[in-house]
Amino acid sequence: MQLESSKSESYSSLKRPLVVRALRRSNVRKKIAEYLFDISPSCSYTSEIAYHVKTTPTNVIGAIRGMDSRYKENESLLSLKIVEEKSGGGNIRLYGLTSFGREIIEMELKESTRNNRH
Repeated sequence: MQLESSKSESYSSLKRPLVVRALRRSNVRKKIAEYLFDISPSCSYTSEIAYHVKTTPTNVIGAIRGMDSRYKENESLLSLKIVEEKSGGGNIRLYGLTSFGREIIEMELKESTRNNRH
């Protein structure tokens, strides 16, 4: 158990700068992560996410999974392990925040409130 805990800690400490960079590079990625944080532990589907973050379903798919050159796959929310995909039955894909994603968004929110006070 101790070994597993240290593995996840080392993963998150290695990934954290990449995740922060990816979120800062894309407003859509950041808004999606924040929306999923707000509804957590519930999940949501593509068009509902798009409606709440005021963008298109195509942009949501790109930010979550990666798409061509506009949304790099290695900076996608899935590959950074911020978001996880769940099956909603049939062809429905649901997306929710991972515990690592919650940790990142909490950290970002604390940092932004600290910066707003100064």
